[in-house]
Amino acid sequence: MSSVLTTTLPKPKRSIFQWISDHWFVTFLIVYGLWVFMPYLAPVFMYIGWTGAGKGLYFIYSFFCHQLPERSFFWFGEKTMYSLSEIQSAWQITANPMILRQFIGNESMGWKVAWSDRMISFYTSVWFFALLWYPLRRKIKPITWWGFILILLPLAMDGGTHAISDFAGIGQGFRDTNAWLAVLTNNVLPATFYAGDALGSFNSLMRFSAGLLAGLGIVWLAFPYVFQTQAYNQKLDEISYAKVIEQIKNQDPHSSG
Repeated sequence: MSSVLTTTLPKPKRSIFQWISDHWFVTFLIVYGLWVFMPYLAPVFMYIGWTGAGKGLYFIYSFFCHQLPERSFFWFGEKTMYSLSEIQSAWQITANPMILRQFIGNESMGWKVAWSDRMISFYTSVWFFALLWYPLRRKIKPITWWGFILILLPLAMDGGTHAISDFAGIGQGFRDTNAWLAVLTNNVLPATFYAGDALGSFNSLMRFSAGLLAGLGIVWLAFPYVFQTQAYNQKLDEISYAKVIEQIKNQDPHSSG
């Protein structure tokens, strides 16, 4: 009775970069999730007295967001959002955005989240849409480039018009009063809908919806491509591994495995 020596060729150990590539989605959820949700801790830290940690978060994220208080959410205070006049009364009578953005809140008004309302909808929606995409990843195809441009258009228009409006001074531009919208709609809505940045106003709704659409567009375009690339790489690895085994078999026909 003849015996056949069976050998198993171990696969080479994966580097940390290859491991991250294999587990890119989990890595994204953890790393990006930490970066996205840390600004929500800034008001929490201020509230419990960890002012150093809270101010540190405001400082770090000030490089990624304008943090204008009249366009930010506040926690642990009387209101969720405050008007420019309320911010100026509590801080300084100024329209200088570099001074206004320094106001982080106080014990009576609460403390602002280190993201503005637009950045909350944009950055956070990317994380949540990615989470929704994953169970459907084998069915969803990438959005076309034209579709991607169209879905980003509201963000570009809203952000662009806000930037142009702010040149007239914070609180003084056409996007602060939205008188043009009141004329178009014949003033059928309350005055609070047209003017200012309060929650539920036109400006607030536009920033939120535009950021939400942009987050959807980024996930819809990028993630299917990443998934397809990973699938192709895995197939190439399997083909390469199979070729190595076949070469070993050809060199030693008496072995199997």
